[in-house]
Amino acid sequence: MKQSLQLKLGQHLTMTPQLQQAIRLLQLSTLELQTEIQEALETNPMLEVAEDDNTDTVGERREDSSGERTGSAADDIEFSEGADRATDSQEQNIPKELPTDSDWGDTFDTYTPAQRSSDVDVAGYEQANSGESLQEHLLWQLNLSTISDTDKAIATTIIDAVNDDGYLGTPLEELHQSLSDTDEIDLDEVEAVLFRIQDFDPPGVAARDLQESMVVQLRYYDEETPWLNEARQIVGDHFDLLAKREYQTIMRRMKLTEEEMQQVVQLIQGLNPRPGGHITGDQPEYIIPDVFVKKIKGKWRVDLNPDITPNIGINSLYAKLAHRNTTKDAAFLKNSLQEARWFIKSLKSRNETLLKVSSSIVARQRGFFEYGEEAMKPMVMHDIAEAVDMHESTISRVTTKKYMHTPRGIFELKFFFSSHVSTVTGGECSATAIRAILKKLIAAEIPNKPLSDNKLATLLAEQGINVARRTVAKYREAMSISPSNERKRLV
Repeated sequence: MKQSLQLKLGQHLTMTPQLQQAIRLLQLSTLELQTEIQEALETNPMLEVAEDDNTDTVGERREDSSGERTGSAADDIEFSEGADRATDSQEQNIPKELPTDSDWGDTFDTYTPAQRSSDVDVAGYEQANSGESLQEHLLWQLNLSTISDTDKAIATTIIDAVNDDGYLGTPLEELHQSLSDTDEIDLDEVEAVLFRIQDFDPPGVAARDLQESMVVQLRYYDEETPWLNEARQIVGDHFDLLAKREYQTIMRRMKLTEEEMQQVVQLIQGLNPRPGGHITGDQPEYIIPDVFVKKIKGKWRVDLNPDITPNIGINSLYAKLAHRNTTKDAAFLKNSLQEARWFIKSLKSRNETLLKVSSSIVARQRGFFEYGEEAMKPMVMHDIAEAVDMHESTISRVTTKKYMHTPRGIFELKFFFSSHVSTVTGGECSATAIRAILKKLIAAEIPNKPLSDNKLATLLAEQGINVARRTVAKYREAMSISPSNERKRLV
């Protein structure tokens, strides 16, 4: 082979460090962005949290609220960037010197953060946020019990096999086999310890299946509770019929009227199908919205959350040193100054892009904000990309893990994108609107005569929306709604 030099002319895209940084900041979530900003403040001496407005800061600029903005898609939607920061009305005068033998708490009041209200899950059980796992909760009760060392070892093994929902995730025979390898223990002894753990809090924990959990929970009810004996009998002897909602068969076997059966079923529905679900070691994750949308004087206003991006600026003292300094540290200061300016520019670009995309989404989905999900229009990322003159990949980045606070709740920006289905009149209906209509139809159905997927497809066709039965089933399953035979109920 012979070495040679060749000259070729071509074009290729080179991503500069500034462009790479801007793209990376654009796809970060709110929490990730705050971490990135904190790291930049700690590593770059040129950056500081500015208190006064200047041209090298980000996060404090506010646009005219007249509603006029380049690229806006509606005349009755206002867009502003940021919001006035509230000043602390309880400023404390910090003394210049503290006595050498004083304590911080002697001079300043202890700070107590605002407490959030406890979360409540769909079943109405209070969501524990103490950080204690279900296993730790059971072991704490075990340590308070008077129990032999052997039984304690068995109980510990059983507790380790309890899953997050509160059920015994491993067959009792496997647990007995693992325990018998180290000591001679009978299966009856393991089962006796299991029954003892089932008396622990929460009621129904460590059950092997749903039926056993419900039987245990009914044990804790007051004996004077109306229809308790009937509920115990149904759960114990007719559980399969109850699961299939064959109420007529149960009524015939137990000689109950329909009204009496309704009372018994209502009592059974008060049981917790996930006894361990309300005890979790995971701390709740709170969503911080990136954008606020609210209606003011008949106009929809879009604001960036001012709290997610602090007012970052250039340290004027260090900036002057970078220009005047001629020592060996001058290069470091100048590089830091340039990186700080790039970082601020990237943050401004992120905010402007996020606001522009959010504004376009609000303008296109105004029907949703006015009337709800049934008025959602079909929209894909290409539509927004054309409206804001950006690439679809940029829209994908800016809508990932970004949330919008609206009068109807908090939604991820990707929520507003959906496919479409053609209508009889030649128009289009979004998949989100179809799911909302299906949910409304199912909620209004007769309890003992639920609507089948075929009937739902027929009702949609009467409204001009042509969807197949398979599509209806797909949407219903996506919303975690059971089929008609499982939705049938007496009450």
